[in-house]
Amino acid sequence: MALETDTSLVQKIEKALAEIRPYLESDGGDISLVEVTPDMVVKVQLHGSCQSCSVNQMTLKAGVEQSIKKYAPEIKGVVNID
Repeated sequence: MALETDTSLVQKIEKALAEIRPYLESDGGDISLVEVTPDMVVKVQLHGSCQSCSVNQMTLKAGVEQSIKKYAPEIKGVVNID
């Protein structure tokens, strides 16, 4: 689960993930928040078909990271953990 960094920050990130989740689900995948590091990097885990998708890094940067930064501009980046 996410670190208890700042409840409102986690809520913003969850809101961003909820916004992008339907697109991932339509391709048979999903995403979950794992951690927000002290240096403001969001760690997520891709599930289902998103794990093995050849364009998952593009999805992570273009879709997920942009969505998160829209709600939480203080976030420096997003990384996927296996």
